[in-house]
Amino acid sequence: MAGLVNTLLIIDAIVMIAFVLLQSGKSAGLSGAISGGAEQLFGKQKARGMDLVLHRGTVITGTLFFVLAFISGYLV
Repeated sequence: MAGLVNTLLIIDAIVMIAFVLLQSGKSAGLSGAISGGAEQLFGKQKARGMDLVLHRGTVITGTLFFVLAFISGYLV
């Protein structure tokens, strides 16, 4: 059982890395973070299309990662 959970944890981590790397950047580097990054953070911009799918996939795989990590720690 522990081997199955650890295998699922590794697969989930790889998928989550792919989701994060495929997302587009939200700011224009360091200057965007200093001058106007907060506007995008608190603004009402909605993700659409592929960005929305990648964002939701990242949230789901991140949550699954933590659940599997806790289960893995409990089984070991």
